[in-house]
Amino acid sequence: MASNAQPDRGHPDAGRRRAQLAPDDDRPRAPSPAECAWAAALELLEHDLRRRDAAERTRRAYAGDVQGFARWASSRGWAPGEVSAKEVRRYVAELSARGAAARTTARKLAAIRALFASQREHGLIGENPAELVSTPRRPSHLPRVLSAREAAQLLNSIPAGGALQVRDRAMFELAYACGLRAEELVTLRCSDVDHDGEQLRVEGKGRKTRFVPVGEPAMAAVRSYLERARPALAASPASARGGAGRHAASPAAAAPPSGAAEALFLSKTGRPLGTSDVRRRLAAWIAHAGALGERGAGAISPHALRHSFATHLLDGGADLRAIQELLGHASVSSTQIYTRVESARLKSAYARSHPRA
Repeated sequence: MASNAQPDRGHPDAGRRRAQLAPDDDRPRAPSPAECAWAAALELLEHDLRRRDAAERTRRAYAGDVQGFARWASSRGWAPGEVSAKEVRRYVAELSARGAAARTTARKLAAIRALFASQREHGLIGENPAELVSTPRRPSHLPRVLSAREAAQLLNSIPAGGALQVRDRAMFELAYACGLRAEELVTLRCSDVDHDGEQLRVEGKGRKTRFVPVGEPAMAAVRSYLERARPALAASPASARGGAGRHAASPAAAAPPSGAAEALFLSKTGRPLGTSDVRRRLAAWIAHAGALGERGAGAISPHALRHSFATHLLDGGADLRAIQELLGHASVSSTQIYTRVESARLKSAYARSHPRA
C-alpha cells in the first residue's frame, strides 16, 4: 500500500535544493511554487533511496540528473504533478539536440523515472509519465577483452618483491579469477575470503551477495599477500612512505585509518584502496608487461578483466546461466553480450585464416 510519509520539510538540505533549482541571479527572490514542489520531490526521492539503502554514489548520480530536469520544468512553471509524457519526451529531445550522448540521455531518463516512481509510491501522482517514454537506443559496443595469453602475460609480469607488488599481484589475480567489478574489489574484506572453501564472498550492485569460486593461482597470491604484505601496509603507513625514521608517529597518526581494519586491499599509507587506485595500478602493470602491443595501457580498464573472465569461461564451455550467476547479473540478457564477443572472435579468426574468406 502506498505510503504518504514524507521527509521533514525542515530538512537542512531543503534550502540548498531550492537554491539549486533557482536560476543564477544576484537578486534575492522567493522560490516559485513550482520550485518548492520540485525541491520537495527531490527530498522525497533522496529519502526513499536512503530507505532502500542505495549507495551514496547512486544517490549523488540520481540527484544530479533529476536536478537538471527539475530546473528545466520549474522554469516553465510546471510542478511534478503537471508533467506528462509529452513534456518528458520534449526534455529528452532537447538533451539530444544539445549533443548529449544516447547513454547519458538514457541515464538521465532512468533517474527521472525513479523520481516520478517515488511520487507515485507516495500517492502524489496517479501515473509515472516517464514510463511512457522510450529509452534512446544506445550504440552497441563489444567489451574489450584480453586474450588468455595476454591475461597470463600481464599477471605473470607482476613480481613478488615489495609489499605493493605482492598486493597488486593478488588484487589482479583475484579480479580476473572471479570477474570482479573495481568497486567490488576495493570493498572486499579479509573475512570475505574463504580459504578452506576456496571461494570469495562478493557484495555486488544493489547489495546483492554472491559466492564465487577462486582458482588456485589467485588463492596462492592472496595468501602470500595476507602473510607478507598486508601486515606491513596495515602496521606502518609512515614506513611505507619512507618517513618513519624521521618523525615519530603521534598517537593519532598511529590509529588505523577508517575501514582499514576490515579492508582486504590497502594502500601504501594503510588506507583502503579506491577504484581510481585500481585503474592506475593496472595501467602501470600493463605498460610494464607490454602485453597489449599497439593497444597500449590506456586501452584496458579493470572492467576488461571482468569481461575477459566471462569471455574465457564461455570459450571453455560454461553456459550463460552459470556465467550470469558468477558475474552477479540480475538478468541473463546482460550476460548475452559475451555470445556476441565470441561470435566476433570467431568471425575474425575465419577472416584471417580461411583462404576463401
